[in-house]
Amino acid sequence: PAALSPRLSVVIATYNRLPLITRLLQQLAGQTLPPEDFEVVVVDDGSATDVRGPLMALPLPYALRVEVQQNAGAAAARHRGVLAAKGAVVLVTDDDMQVASDFLARHLAHHPPGSRNVVLGRIRPDPEISDMPLFERWYAHLNNRMAEELSVPGAKARGNHLYTGNVSFPRADYVGVGGFDKTLGQSEDVELGVRLEKAGCAFHFAPDAYVLHGSDHVSFEKWIRRAHRYGMFDTHVSVKHPDVKGVNPWRLLFETNLLSRPLLATAVVAPEASRRLTNAVVSASQVADKLGLKGAAFAGTSVAYGMEYLRGARTEAGGLRGIAKGVARYLQGRGNSQE
Repeated sequence: PAALSPRLSVVIATYNRLPLITRLLQQLAGQTLPPEDFEVVVVDDGSATDVRGPLMALPLPYALRVEVQQNAGAAAARHRGVLAAKGAVVLVTDDDMQVASDFLARHLAHHPPGSRNVVLGRIRPDPEISDMPLFERWYAHLNNRMAEELSVPGAKARGNHLYTGNVSFPRADYVGVGGFDKTLGQSEDVELGVRLEKAGCAFHFAPDAYVLHGSDHVSFEKWIRRAHRYGMFDTHVSVKHPDVKGVNPWRLLFETNLLSRPLLATAVVAPEASRRLTNAVVSASQVADKLGLKGAAFAGTSVAYGMEYLRGARTEAGGLRGIAKGVARYLQGRGNSQE
């Protein structure tokens, strides 16, 4: 029966965001895709208050399941959700997203029978983005830039482009490659994408299957910590996939703007001593932002993020010998076809 095997399963991990996940579930109730064609699996990753009760009480036209686990991180929560999913195609999105009524239908249209497509939907900034802190607007700017680059005719989405905010893929392929690597506290999306590409999946960017992304991130300290963690975990991904230069953290030293490279290098050579420099760059970016100099503000934010990211990579590489190995991996991988 249709109820046992929906065409599509939507998997959403949630943590302490009951109002936001409620909003998303209600938006999914207004989809053009018939409610019997999809199910929604929410995994509550150990929220402080009950999430399952209020969600199961919502009057929704589609099948909803809410799994509850002790806090184990987003990767573990999403993995549990995908394994619990019954649909042949799984769509992963975040609890703070908003979606249009044709969102699910558009994703499904990119998965014709027999295809092995990984579909990256666009992440558009919430119209209220202008009220958000500089670092969140910079992040939205990066998302927009990537979307523009992938929208150019002939541009090709790759495994290392994968992000969990808006992606769909065949469940069988996810299970076939082993799913998210739960030992990674971040970067697990990119690493999964690399394995799916190596396993023969085709990557497609779908600007029509978009989500709106707001944010409740207001802590600059948290943002900087996240940069550090990305540097650390990208180092692990790079060791696991030495042939993929697009996941090598040391690519920043070769691929960024010439003017910012000396600043990035100081974070590698003198991680602690250069923290003041990072703070100065952040302050200058905030001043530029107040003066309406958006380009300068984003450029400075990018450098500050890069410096903290490379400190994280250095921490994990374990000193100069580890860094030299990582740089060598990048230089060897440049000739390889996988970006």
